[in-house]
Amino acid sequence: MTPEEIGRLIRKTRKAQGLRQPELAAASGVGLRFLVELERGKPTAQIGKVLDVLSALGCSLTITTPEDRQ
Repeated sequence: MTPEEIGRLIRKTRKAQGLRQPELAAASGVGLRFLVELERGKPTAQIGKVLDVLSALGCSLTITTPEDRQ
């Protein structure tokens, strides 16, 4: 996934849950500016904050190693 794809996924999920950006930012413990930039696909977003946003949405992140693919 690219940062842009992650941003689109977060935005789509937020909207599907009827949340506004300020509401999700507050629920995630991140700033509104961070969330706006994240949804726009900022490539240098802090991973810890990204995980906080995903968690607040009820999402999780899975990492697949090359060994897992075999």
